[in-house]
Amino acid sequence: MSFIRTLVAAVMLAAVVSVSAVQGAHAQTSTVMVIDDNKIFLDSKAGKDIQTKLQNIEKQINNELEPTRKSLETEVKALQPKLEGKTREAIAADTALVNELAAFQKKNNDLNQKRAIAEREYAMTAEKAIIDFNNALDPVLTEVIREKNAQVVLLKSQVVFSADAVDATAAVIQKLDAKTAAIAVTRQKLPAAPQGGN
Repeated sequence: MSFIRTLVAAVMLAAVVSVSAVQGAHAQTSTVMVIDDNKIFLDSKAGKDIQTKLQNIEKQINNELEPTRKSLETEVKALQPKLEGKTREAIAADTALVNELAAFQKKNNDLNQKRAIAEREYAMTAEKAIIDFNNALDPVLTEVIREKNAQVVLLKSQVVFSADAVDATAAVIQKLDAKTAAIAVTRQKLPAAPQGGN
């Protein structure tokens, strides 16, 4: 009985050793490639193009909101002297002032709503641009992976250490620049809210 147990243990040990040896040999022949996705976006022509276009869209949005913001700033300055020294009761008794304050509050609320919509549209625009960038990057990355014969691709931000020899970021940027120098970035719009009433 002990002979059979010894034989089974020996066979199992041999199997474990051979599997470990095979895995070790396979791991030694695996080619690892590291890429810096932030650098690819920041330094590639397409990434820089997106950044410039998004900055321009942000400026356009700010320019659209600025006249209303300045107008409200002017109204606040005009309202301050009218409110100075007055109690709530005195303000409430002044119908013209109450109407001015209500009109100001409505304009301010409208501006805040427009700002929130603009921020959402900007976020949608940036998101679409990144998706389009990734779509352009995907075939380039696949090509570099094939050229390097990589079985494993890691992001540099998630690696403790990597030798420069396995960093393929520059190769990816070079190929991406050659294939896609610009990405179309169109300001995304939220659908118009339905007007009240049927």
